[in-house]
Amino acid sequence: METADRTAPAAVIVAIDGPAGTGKSSTSKAVAGKLGLGYLDTGAQYRAITWWMLTNGIDVNDPVAVADACVKPVIVSGTDPAAPTITVDGLDAAGPIRSAEVTAAVSAVSAVPELRAVITDLQRTIAAEAPHGIVVEGRDIGITVLPDADLKIFLTASPEARAARRNGELKGTNAQQATDLAATREALIKRDAADSSRKTSPLAKADDAVEVDTTDLTLDQVIECVVTLIEGVSAEKAGRDIR
Repeated sequence: METADRTAPAAVIVAIDGPAGTGKSSTSKAVAGKLGLGYLDTGAQYRAITWWMLTNGIDVNDPVAVADACVKPVIVSGTDPAAPTITVDGLDAAGPIRSAEVTAAVSAVSAVPELRAVITDLQRTIAAEAPHGIVVEGRDIGITVLPDADLKIFLTASPEARAARRNGELKGTNAQQATDLAATREALIKRDAADSSRKTSPLAKADDAVEVDTTDLTLDQVIECVVTLIEGVSAEKAGRDIR
């Protein structure tokens, strides 16, 4: 792990939730790197197990088949924010899990309660074993995975801002760009609806989470905001430990 720019006074567990396109991954990795914390992308774990299902011929639209198979793959997540890794049965999955096929299937797979229980146990183990604290990002971290996290943050942004980020910086206003942006926006809204309405561990803001709207903020501004929040909670925890 690279040397941190700043160091949190005490090890903390930080939960960062929010829908896609709000800057969760970029923010979480940067914040963890600045403060010398570990980093865990829980979405990558669900993508990894979805990729394994697709690769091994499991019907991802059959909850029973997914539940039966979910205990078979071995998923290992590296928590260095400078170089996070993920392997499935020893194979590097960082590239394959970002395919369109995985993206289309991950919501259905991640909605299966038995699979979520397996992945949640894995996530809790990783967080508990992080020696210097950890930033865990996903969609149900503050409510389900780590309800006792030292700090919970919920990132939001307008659908338009999120779609633009997903498509990269738009240049010009030609019809193709407008079509791509509209399609991305609709896909994000559809994913939000699926994740927010699932019966098991839906996407939701914890009552004690700090909400940060990133619509009009630069990435650097979001990072500094989150770093400041973590430093405050970490200093308070350090003070309690001394007492």
